[in-house]
Amino acid sequence: MSDSSFALYPYRIALSRPLPVGKQRIMHRSGLVIEVRTGERSVFAEIAPLSGPDMDGAPILGFSSESLDECIQTLKSSLAGISPATEAEWGARLETLADSAPEASVAWGLGILAAQLNEQLCVLSPDSAQQPDDSAHPMLGIPLIYLAQDEPLESIRKRVKALPDHTRFVKVKVGQTSMETELNLIHAILAERPQLKLRLDANQGFELEDAIDFCACLPRGAIDYIEEPCRNPADNPALFRAVGISYALDESLILSDFHFPDDPQSQGLRALVLKPMLLGSPARVQAFIEEAHSRGIRCVISSALESSLGIAALAAFAKQVTPDEAPGLDTLFPFEADCIVSQGQKRCLTPDAPGPVLGCELGASLL
Repeated sequence: MSDSSFALYPYRIALSRPLPVGKQRIMHRSGLVIEVRTGERSVFAEIAPLSGPDMDGAPILGFSSESLDECIQTLKSSLAGISPATEAEWGARLETLADSAPEASVAWGLGILAAQLNEQLCVLSPDSAQQPDDSAHPMLGIPLIYLAQDEPLESIRKRVKALPDHTRFVKVKVGQTSMETELNLIHAILAERPQLKLRLDANQGFELEDAIDFCACLPRGAIDYIEEPCRNPADNPALFRAVGISYALDESLILSDFHFPDDPQSQGLRALVLKPMLLGSPARVQAFIEEAHSRGIRCVISSALESSLGIAALAAFAKQVTPDEAPGLDTLFPFEADCIVSQGQKRCLTPDAPGPVLGCELGASLL
C-alpha cells in the first residue's frame, strides 16, 4: 500500500462449537477487516453483517439484510479515488460516507474508522484488551450461557461456578429447546450462584400463551428482563401485564416501522439491546441511546458475533456511551483465532500473518 490508502481483507474464522443466531446456529464467522493507513499510523475496523448461511446451509433470517458481497461492492465504489492528505480529512470523509452508507454494517465500520482518526474513540490495544482497567466493567461484560446440543447441565454448573466473583448478571438463551429443559437450566444456574440476576433472551421464540406459561414458572426475583420474548412484539406488553416480568427489545429495533412507545415503563419495556453492526453508524446508535435514556429506558451494547477486532471496538464504544451498563460481548470463546486484536487465542490473524490455519484465514486485500 502507499503511505495513504485503504485495504480491505476478507476473513473467515472457524468456531469450536456452534454459536446461536436466534434459533439457528453457525459454525464459522465471515466478515471484512478495513484498514486505513495515513502515513502516521494504521487504524482498523470490522464490517461483518450477520447474514449468509447457517450451519445447515439455510439463510440466516431476522438479522442483517445485506450480504457480504453487497458490502464489498459498496466499499469499492465509495472508496474509489479517495486520498485525503491528513487524518482530520480522512476522518471527516469517512464520517460522511458512514452517514450515507446503505448497509448498516458498512456504516458502522466506516464510522468506527472515522472515530479513531478523529480521536473520538480509542479501540483497545492487544495488551490492554486482556487487562481491563475497571473490573466492574470488564471488556466482555455479561457472560453468555446457553446449552449446546446434548450438553449436560453439569457442564453449565461448572461454567457458572467458574465465573468471576464480581459477576452480577448473566445472559441465558431461552425459547430454543423445551420449556422443561430451559427451566432446569435456569434453576441449575441459580443453584450455583443464587445472587445472580438473569437476562433471558428468547429471540422472539414464544407465542404469547407459551411465553406466559414459561414466565409464570420463573423465579421472578432473579429475572432482570426477558429479551424479545414474543414472536409478535406487539404481544410483549400483554406478557408484562400477565406475569410482571419486564422485557427488552433487540431484533425489533432494525425494523423500519420501529417507534418508541409513549409510556414504556407502564408497558414493561426496560431496556434496548443494541447491536451496532445491525443498526448503522455510531452517530445513529448514539441517537438511539439518547432517545431511550430520555424515556427512562436502559441501553446495553451487544455483539452481533463479531471477531475480536469488532468486539474491541464495541467494548470501547460501550464504555464511552453506556458507562453504567456492562455490555453483552461474551461471544468470542468458540472462535478458533483472533483477528487483528489479540484476546488470548493461540492464533491472531493479521495482514502480516493471515493464515490459513484451522479453517481460519485473513485473505489478501480486495482493493
